[in-house]
Amino acid sequence: MKTSQAAKMAVAAVLANKLRSFLTMLGIIIGVMAVTLLISLVQGASGTVTDSLSSLGGDQLIVSVTSRSKRMLLSEVEAIAEEESIAQVSPTIDGSGTAKADGNSTSVSITGITEDYESVQGFDLLTGRNITQTDVDYRLSVCVIGYTVAEDLFGTTDVLDETVRISGRDYRIVGVLEESGETLLGSNDSTVFIPITNAQRLLSQVAITSFYAVVSEDSTTDAGESAINSILYEKFGDDDDYSVINMEDVLETIDTVMAAMEMLLGAIAGISLVVGGIGIMNIMLVSVTERTREIGIRKAIGAQKSDIVVQFLIESIVISVAGGIIGMLLSQGILSAINAFSSYSFGISLSVAGIALGFSAMVGIVFGIYPANKAAKLKPINALRYE
Repeated sequence: MKTSQAAKMAVAAVLANKLRSFLTMLGIIIGVMAVTLLISLVQGASGTVTDSLSSLGGDQLIVSVTSRSKRMLLSEVEAIAEEESIAQVSPTIDGSGTAKADGNSTSVSITGITEDYESVQGFDLLTGRNITQTDVDYRLSVCVIGYTVAEDLFGTTDVLDETVRISGRDYRIVGVLEESGETLLGSNDSTVFIPITNAQRLLSQVAITSFYAVVSEDSTTDAGESAINSILYEKFGDDDDYSVINMEDVLETIDTVMAAMEMLLGAIAGISLVVGGIGIMNIMLVSVTERTREIGIRKAIGAQKSDIVVQFLIESIVISVAGGIIGMLLSQGILSAINAFSSYSFGISLSVAGIALGFSAMVGIVFGIYPANKAAKLKPINALRYE
């Protein structure tokens, strides 16, 4: 018997008992839905985290100084940029205060920056300009404000050259940032950026406690990390007084952790597929019993053992693959609903879809072999006598 004919008979047998076939598929549907949903959620979350961290740049080093006995001065941080393996450094000073203008006031984060902050951290200007080296050198009272700050104080973002009073001092607005919204790395919408030298005076903070460093193109993050560690160790004499975070190492660690989570969640969800496979085997055994006389007639008129095996095996595969497809469609529907109410972007990748369908087909084969062999081994005379 041709395979195509066996396939038609198998599909006909499945459709002849629609409710029973659907209930048999249910285990596979739930299993595939669980596998694709969990892995897709992990992949989507992993992609979001990785993209957010990658926006900082994989060639970056984040340095924090925690020493209480010694201070890191601005000139010492800027001198690190002279190292061969370091292209840029961007020191920052952070604080908070109140901004007032036009009779309105709002709480803001205050960040003192240098000219390199824009290229290192990558904020986007809506209008105006960034803090320049001239602003830093002469401690000018200028600022770049976040989108929300402009809206709260002025009701518009068209505020260039307006004056805002920050913690009791007047600053001229030279730039407004685009609205960024909340991200994994925070938001600049409620932040006011001023020259770092001005921030030292405003916040009464001379020491630099954190800065970013970008390694040069012809160097590596490991070389840059080693150079900074040498400089800081020479100054502080104790590596507990500072920390250097290598963004490349962080990204690699996140990728490793997310890959492990994918495998773990996939394995847990895969248990549902095994349970679904047991359900298929059970129903197929019932089907063999119900169709014993049919099998006897077919063998009596010349059907080979392989014909019976193929028919029942295809029937098992049809049930499992159909369940897999339904499970993936339901999973995609749930992911689309999540996307509609969140800022994340989840979807089923081709690799996940392929693995899920392949595994569901394998379940159909593995758990369909025994019932198919049992049907094929029936002796025609006994099958024809079966009541």
